[in-house]
Amino acid sequence: MSNARWRIRVDTGGTFTDCLAYSPQGERKRVKVLSSSTLRAQVVAVEGSALCLGAIWRAPDGFLDGAQLRILGDTSPGQPIMRSTGGASPTATVEDPSRFQAGSRVEILFDLEAPVLAAYLVTGTPPSESLPPLDFRLATTRGTNALLERRGARVAFLVTRGFADLLTIGNQQRPDLFALAIVKPEPLYAEVIEVDERLSADGSVLRELDLTTLEPYLDRLRELDAVAVAFLHSYRNPAHERAVADYLGRQGIRYVSVSSTLSPTIEILPRAQTAVVDAYLRPILDVYLQRVHGALGAGSRLHVMSSAGGLAGVSAFHPKDSLLSGPAGGVVGAAAAARGCGVSPILAFDMGGTSTDVSRWHGDFVYRFRHQVGSAHIAAPALEIETVAAGGGSVCGVVDGQLRVGPESMGASPGPACYGAGGLLTLTDVNLLLGRLDPARFGIPIDVDAAQRALDDVLVEISADKAHADRALAGFLEIADERMAGAIRRISVRRGYDPRHHTLVAFGGAGGQHACGIADRLGMARVVLPADAGLLSALGLDAAVIERFVAEQVVAPLEEVEAELDERFAALVAEAIDRVRGEGVDDAIVRRRLIFLRLVGQESSLEIEYRADGSLRAAYDEAYRRIYGYAPPARPVEVESLRVVASSRSTDGVEGAETVADRRATATGSLRTRAADGWRDVATFDRDGLEAGAFVDGPAIVFDAHASLYVAAGWRAIKHPGGAVVANRLVD
Repeated sequence: MSNARWRIRVDTGGTFTDCLAYSPQGERKRVKVLSSSTLRAQVVAVEGSALCLGAIWRAPDGFLDGAQLRILGDTSPGQPIMRSTGGASPTATVEDPSRFQAGSRVEILFDLEAPVLAAYLVTGTPPSESLPPLDFRLATTRGTNALLERRGARVAFLVTRGFADLLTIGNQQRPDLFALAIVKPEPLYAEVIEVDERLSADGSVLRELDLTTLEPYLDRLRELDAVAVAFLHSYRNPAHERAVADYLGRQGIRYVSVSSTLSPTIEILPRAQTAVVDAYLRPILDVYLQRVHGALGAGSRLHVMSSAGGLAGVSAFHPKDSLLSGPAGGVVGAAAAARGCGVSPILAFDMGGTSTDVSRWHGDFVYRFRHQVGSAHIAAPALEIETVAAGGGSVCGVVDGQLRVGPESMGASPGPACYGAGGLLTLTDVNLLLGRLDPARFGIPIDVDAAQRALDDVLVEISADKAHADRALAGFLEIADERMAGAIRRISVRRGYDPRHHTLVAFGGAGGQHACGIADRLGMARVVLPADAGLLSALGLDAAVIERFVAEQVVAPLEEVEAELDERFAALVAEAIDRVRGEGVDDAIVRRRLIFLRLVGQESSLEIEYRADGSLRAAYDEAYRRIYGYAPPARPVEVESLRVVASSRSTDGVEGAETVADRRATATGSLRTRAADGWRDVATFDRDGLEAGAFVDGPAIVFDAHASLYVAAGWRAIKHPGGAVVANRLVD
């Protein structure tokens, strides 16, 4: 195999791990594996001790050797595969084949992280051999899942004496204003230690730090997994925090998260919360990334996607930046797809197996610098993404006599009911039973009867007979579409933008199934299903750039500091460029200069693009009117902070143009589907087989390898020269 690097782009989600790869010869390959590090297949025949398997994936001889094979839904460890062959008809030899028979659905379990399994599979390398040199980019939900499921490290929280209850008290906001019993989440840290030190608001020392006072706690700190350090006013003077971190490092404590390094901002509460979250996740992500990096072998390099849509090397990556890693890759991919189709602005609609993420793009990304994941608040750059717990794996059930979709999800295991592993009814099952999905096109064996049985169980709960099945399925679809449309309204209407003036870019494994329905609800007239829509987050990793943010807290009247802003920004630019160059990037650029302004006395600020030749007050007034609908009061404005974004140069191609429908496409098949006017035979099309300019009128279904677009009645879909399918609402 060539010594040149493969380009591997992997997005590990809650259900599937998507892999997009480019061989050294430029060949593009795609692979999906379950995030539980398993492959699924169906036993076709049993010949002696060898099981003949039917599978959509392709692997070389010996690929399955040493993996565990078990019947789908079985919780036993399974049987080790002694020998295997690959190709279109793989076989697996086990010691006791008597438990298997033709038709058995099986899963093959690997002792590998899912991204590594995908890399072995896409490069055609048996796990017993070393991978070829790889340029590997990774987006992962590992940190997010650990945080949401409270499976993080045992953390000690070191804080200025007198503030032990800081994170317990929080900001005193009630999560539910009218709830009579407030159940507060348990803190993420296992122990809090007060440290004798104190700085004044200007950073000068009021009480000297005495490191010897930490000695009685050292044995306990070594028993725990990580330490978070947050002292008052350390954003002004980080000396005390750094001294504690250095001291703990010398005492053999490996993981220390320092608030002034992670989030040099004025407010102690978000700064402390960020440090604790980072420490809570750091041992877990460190082991995970080292396990991935170690499996890649010599000559490979690994970059990880951040919540802000940029890349960082393992040594420069912080867990607090990982929590929206996967969704950020989707936003970057959607932006690249929009440029390729010549459309802007867009609303990106990423519907995966567990959740749906939506965001807005108009020439550049929209950031937020504080966000929340579960009950944790993090002060770190992230793309502005709204998430709703409605994905293909979301449970469709009955609560208090009413239909409900989510927030529970079947995930990768057991998965939707149609996966045949005992899952409940999900949105994937709903679309399958409505005829919007073809069982033969799934990447894993599908059991339609299991989906029907799951629906029957729901009908029993609502005391309905099978005659009402269609109404129940349509009801679940309506609920899901409305929940996802609500998330889009939050990212657009609440920010002063009209969805009707945007294009909906739909992706993820399930995005195209709901895109036209959601667009109709929002009054949107155009939908784009990008090429490789089911793998767009992985594609976004290929379009992503190495990126760094540098910030300075100011908090001073605009009129007092306006004359020095050029100089302040110049210093931030130099620091940001240096950080990007530290990743080996020679041609670093400055992408954004942001200034955050607010009325004196306010807490919330507005983000303004900094231009030395413009009026900052006028720019602030304009932004205020757009968001709030009226002019700001005649009060002084202050500068809250400055931020600079530097990165490597983008290589995702040039701007494309819209295409014109010039001929009707020829259908490749049909499916019995429930459309708006009832059940009917709906024409189906293969996206790869469509020529540029060919159009399809709804109702119809356009299938891709890992996604599909349901073209509703009243819509026309056109194949774009770049590979995307663009659907436009027809004017009556």
